[in-house]
Order: sequence, then C-alpha cells, then structure tokens
Amino acid sequence: MTSSAPRFDRGHTDDLMSYLAESPSPYHAVANAAGRLEKAGFRRLEETAAWDGTAGGAFIVRGGALIAWYVPEAASAHTPYRIVGAHTDSPNLRVKPQPDMGAHGWRQVAVETYGGTLLNTWLDRDLGLSGRLTLRDGGHRLVSVDRPLLRVPQLAIHLDRQVNEGLKLDRQRHMQPVWGLGDDVHEGDLVDFVAGEAEVAAEDVVGWDLMVHSVEPPAYLGRDRDLVAGPRMDNLVSVHAGVAALIAAAADGEPEFIPVLAAFDHEENGSEADTGAQGPLLGTVLERSVYARGGGYEDRARAFAGTVCLSSDTGHAVHPNYAERHDPTHHPRVNRGPILKVNANQRYATDGSGRAVFAAACERAGVPWQSFVSNNDMPCGTTIGPITAARHGIRTVDIGIAILSMHSARELCGADDPHLLASALAAFLG
Repeated sequence: MTSSAPRFDRGHTDDLMSYLAESPSPYHAVANAAGRLEKAGFRRLEETAAWDGTAGGAFIVRGGALIAWYVPEAASAHTPYRIVGAHTDSPNLRVKPQPDMGAHGWRQVAVETYGGTLLNTWLDRDLGLSGRLTLRDGGHRLVSVDRPLLRVPQLAIHLDRQVNEGLKLDRQRHMQPVWGLGDDVHEGDLVDFVAGEAEVAAEDVVGWDLMVHSVEPPAYLGRDRDLVAGPRMDNLVSVHAGVAALIAAAADGEPEFIPVLAAFDHEENGSEADTGAQGPLLGTVLERSVYARGGGYEDRARAFAGTVCLSSDTGHAVHPNYAERHDPTHHPRVNRGPILKVNANQRYATDGSGRAVFAAACERAGVPWQSFVSNNDMPCGTTIGPITAARHGIRTVDIGIAILSMHSARELCGADDPHLLASALAAFLG
C-alpha cells in the first residue's frame, strides 16, 4: 500500500536526543513539548477559562501532563478521536521535603526512590538536579542544574568482598547522594542553592518537586552508530514521537478524526494522580471539546464509541545475555520497528481488533512491526493502556519500541526505531 502519511528519518532521532537532554524532568518534558506545539500554531488553553469550538490546534498543561488536540474544520460534535497516549515520568531519585542531611563530614541530600528504579544504575554516576519550584504567589519556576552536582558513591569492593555475588542496596541507607563537605547540616541549604540557580529569592520558594538526573548526554553507540544510549527513553521516546505525529497530522490538512496526544505523569507509580491516567483529565478534556463544538451527551457517547487510543510505551527487546527470560516465540529486536504488546490477562489492552488498527497504520506508514508477549513464568508489567480503556470505555491498543535496560538511569534503543514509531503514529493520527 502506498502512503500519503509523513515518513520520518534519522533526523527525528537526532531531534529526540536533543529533546531527551533538554527534558530532565516531566515538567521540562511538557514545557518543551508545549513550545514545539506553539511553534506549529497550537494555542494554549487554560482549564479555568471557557472554551469555544474554534477549529485548529490546542493544548492544556497541568503539572507534568499535557493534552493536545487538533480539530479539523469539518469536524462535527460527534467526530471520534484518534489518541496517542504516553507518559512523561521515569524512575529516578526524588528530593524529600526536608532534604538537608549529612554524616561524618559529608553533606548529603535526602532522596526517596520513585517508581521501579534500577538502583545500581544510579551509583557512581555524575548527577544533576531538576524539576520545578512553587513560589509564594502560586507560580512555578523550572530549574535544571545540568552539571555534576551529586553522586551516590558505592562501597569499595575491599569493604564488601561478596559484592559481585549479589549487590543488595537498602533504599534508605545506601541511596543518599553526597554533594559536598561539612560537619554541620544547615536547614534550607539545598533550597537556597536551587533558588539561586533558578534566579528567584529563596524566601519566595514555598514548595518544590525536584529529582536527580544523569548529566551524561544521549549518544549514538556502536560500530555503525545504529544504537542510541540515553536517559528517560521510557517514555519520552513516545512523548516526542507523539508530538511530532500530532504536528504532522495537523499540517496534513483535514484528518478524518480528531487527533490527540495525551502525555500523562505518574505512570511509573500507578497513575493515581490528577495528572495521571487514572484521573479524569483526559475524559474531561475530550468531553469539553465535544461540548465546545455544540454537542451534548449523545454526541459525547458517539465520539467515544468511535475513538481508538494507541498507548505507546517502551517494551523489552530480546536481551542477548538473558534470552531465556523472554517468551521463546517472541523475540522483539531493535531497529525492526515498533512492537504490539499483548497480554491475555489485560496487563495490556490489545485485542484482535486493536491489532488490525495498528497493522493498518504501520502498513500505511510503510514501517515494519513486531509482537511482544511476556514469558509465562515472568510477571507482566503494565502501562496506561488498560487504565484508559477501562476508565473511558475507549478501544485501546498497547504499542511501543523495544529497548534494553528499561528503568535504568541510561537505557538503550535502536537508532531507527524512534522514527519508525513516529511514522506509524502519524499514519494512525492522520
């Protein structure tokens, strides 16, 4: 089948690497996505304002979440949606409310683990600090200290002779990073420092959502530069691809459906937040769009009944050193295109009709695709797909790209898979 859908190339992967480097926190990921949408002509709406039925692109931002959509001129109140779902957060270490601590002449920062973190990947790594500050007037200021600031030092092998027989890390005792020297701990030191980096007065800072990140930039890897190593691929690869696909669908003119990007926060800890997929955010935005175009409940029901969501999140490529951990008949490989994720127990929402939708999008885009299913003896992870399907009654298909080192501070994917994913998403939305 020939395709009129846009086809992305390695330039998309180059741009992804810049996006990863510029998005050390969900708040930065959303701000950077919003900037790209505004450049493409999308307008930012406030949730507290009245919405009208104006055709064109629009988006809303709530914390680390973003919902964006494009209404064609010919759209009716009951026109169905085509949704790309993703999430902006990644497992990491997050700063506690009282962060200043230390012992034995070392100054440290109190952190807690967020999500299913591979703890050992944060050891002996140069770390920066990023996130947002909440100011006394209710506003927010993004901050990113993107230089070596902190480090979680590992115990030397001389003091743990059995370390190579099995490293066991205590989240409370072993994961607190150092960031300087001093015998006295002064409350407010970290916030004073971060406020200075953000160029705001420390006394104006009344709250913070801060986290550590690796300062090592993304890079092409391998003899043929056919791999990409970098942070937060789970799941900024999908957010970045979704933004590019939505902009392409809007530029294409008059898509048959209303294309949507839903980028949620807090997927890595269960999605139970006002910015997570368990919350009402997506449904509220879709309903308000229907009502703004003059529709009522019947139009909302018709629109939702015809809607399809591609929930895009990373999946597991077959690991060359642990192939026995994978299903013997399903070995997704990098640079072979996006994966269709299936689980009979609904850890993924894909069914046969969803498979057909995804296959058609890939065919239209001219990209290959693969199937993923877990080994029966391995518990299967999940993502926003089943949540979206159950909460909103929307047909949902779970997809993504195959990577190694998922939930590491630094993950690995094929250099072609990001642009193959974006091409498939653009075909689906358009």
